[in-house]
Amino acid sequence: MATSTPRPMSAGERKVIFASSFGTVFEWYDFYLYGSLAPVIARQFFGGLDEGSAFIFALLAFAAGFIVRPFGALVFGRLGDMIGRKYTFLVTILIMGLSTFIVGILPNYATIGVAAPVILIALRMLQGLALGGEYGGAATYVAEHAPQGKRGAYTSWIQTTATLGLFLSLIIILATRQLLGEASFADWGWRIPFIVSILLLAVSVYIRLSMNESPAFMKMKSQGRTSKAPVSESFGQWRNLKVVILALMGLTAGQAVVWYTGQFYSLFFLTQALKVDAATANIMVAIALVIGTPFFVVFGTWSDKVGRKPIIMAGCLLAVGTYFPVFEALTRAANPDLAAAQAANKVVVTADPQECSFQFNPTGTAKFTSSCDVAKQALAGASVSYSNAIAAVGTPATIAVGQTVIASYTSNGLSRAETSAKSEAFRTALSNALKSAGYPVKADMDKFDKVTVALLLTYLVILVTMVYGPIAAMLVEMFPTRIRYTSMSLPYHIGNGWFGGLLPTMAFAIVAQTGNMYSGLWYPIVIAGATFVIGVLFVRETKDVDIYAND
Repeated sequence: MATSTPRPMSAGERKVIFASSFGTVFEWYDFYLYGSLAPVIARQFFGGLDEGSAFIFALLAFAAGFIVRPFGALVFGRLGDMIGRKYTFLVTILIMGLSTFIVGILPNYATIGVAAPVILIALRMLQGLALGGEYGGAATYVAEHAPQGKRGAYTSWIQTTATLGLFLSLIIILATRQLLGEASFADWGWRIPFIVSILLLAVSVYIRLSMNESPAFMKMKSQGRTSKAPVSESFGQWRNLKVVILALMGLTAGQAVVWYTGQFYSLFFLTQALKVDAATANIMVAIALVIGTPFFVVFGTWSDKVGRKPIIMAGCLLAVGTYFPVFEALTRAANPDLAAAQAANKVVVTADPQECSFQFNPTGTAKFTSSCDVAKQALAGASVSYSNAIAAVGTPATIAVGQTVIASYTSNGLSRAETSAKSEAFRTALSNALKSAGYPVKADMDKFDKVTVALLLTYLVILVTMVYGPIAAMLVEMFPTRIRYTSMSLPYHIGNGWFGGLLPTMAFAIVAQTGNMYSGLWYPIVIAGATFVIGVLFVRETKDVDIYAND
C-alpha cells in the first residue's frame, strides 16, 4: 500500500475538525436526552393509553432508539457518497436538532390524546435516522481532512463526542432538577433540556455552514468517480460486502459491547444490582468519564504509531479476562453487606423447568406470569444470586432462603385484584426472609468505598477508550472513497445499535435465567471474545493505507 508524506494540518482544517466534533457532541446530547428521561416521558405520553397500545408504543420507542439507526446509515451514507459529506451531515444535524426541540414543546397525552405518542414516536424515528447518518459523516469528513499518519489522532476527537454528549445531557438534566425541584421537573421542567437544544443547534449549523467539502471527495468528484449506487456497490459486491462483515464481526460488535458495558451497564449494575442511590452512582460514573475521556485521544494518537488493530484487540481481550473480577470487586466496594450475605446465605429456587422462560424484555412491557418466572424475576430484581433445583412437573416454584421457604404463585387466570394481593403477600414474605438473612435493601453509604469504586469504573472507561478511540480511523481506512460513508456507517450502527443496545436487557435475562448476578457479563464477554478471534485472524491493519490514492 502506498504511504504519502504527512502534510501539515492548516488552521482552517483544524477549525473543521473542531466543528465536526462539536456538532456530533450535540447530536449525541439530543439522542441521550430521551433515554435519560424515558420514565418521565412515558408518564407524559403513554400514561393514558390502554395496555395493548402502551406495549406497541414502547416497542416502537425502543426500535427508534436502536433498530432504526442502521437504516439511517444506509439513507444518509448513500447521500454522503453521492452528493458530499458536508451537505449530508448538515442535514442530519438539522433533523436531529429540530426533532429534539419539538419533543420539548409537544403537548402530552392529556392535552391532545393519542396524537401525542404518535408524533413522539415519529420524532424518535427521525432522531434515530439522523444519528445513523451523523457518525459516519463526521468520521469520514474528519479522516479525509487529516494528514496521512495523523488520522487516528484527529478522528479520536470524534470518538469523545458520544461520551461528552452523554455527560452534557446528564449535567443539564441534573442542574434543571436541582433548580426546579422534582415535582416541577416531572410536571414540566423535563422539557427544558429539550428546548435548550435549539441554541446548540443554531451554533452547530452556523459552524457547519462555514465548512468546506473534504479534499478526498472533491478530488474524486473532479475526476468523475463518484458512485452512482453506493448501497448496491457496498453490499451487492462480495469484495466489498466481506469487508463490511469483517468490520462488524471483527471490530464493531466487540467494540460496542465493551463501550456499553463501561458506560451504561456499569451504571445499571450500580443502581439496580448493588442498590446504590442514583445520584451517587451518576457522580461516580461522571468522575470515571472525566478521568477516562482523554484516553480516547491518547489511544487514537498511539494507533498512528503502533496500529489500530493491536489496541482494539487488546481492549477486547482485557474485557474478556477482567470483567468478572472487576464487577465482583465493584460489589465488595459498593455494597459489602450484599457480598457478605451472598457468601453466607445461599438461596435456592426449586421449580418445574417447563415453567421457566428466558426473560428477554427489551421494551420493559412483557409479562412473565408463571410461578418460576415470578420467583426468578423477584430475585433478580433484588440482586440475589441463587442456584436452581428441579421440581416435579406442575409443582409451583419455591424459594429457599436458608431454612425459610417461600411459595411463589402464578397469575394466570387471576383477576387484577387477586394478582395484586398474591404479589404483595409473596414480596413481603420474600423481603422479610432476605432481610433476616442479611440481604440489604439498599447500599450502606457509610461502607461505600468511593475511591475503589471510582478506580474500577475508570478502568472500565479506559477499556472503552481502547476499543473506541482508534476505530473511526480504522473503519474509514477499510473502504474506498467512493463508498466509504455508506460502507463504514452500516457495520458501526449495527454493532452499536443492535449488539450494544441490547446489552442491558440481554444481561438481565441471563441473570434471571441462571441465578447469578454476574452471569449477564457473559454476553459482552462472548461477543468481545468472538471479535478478538475474528479480528486477529481476518482483519488487516490499516494505519498505512493512503485514502487519497485512486480507488
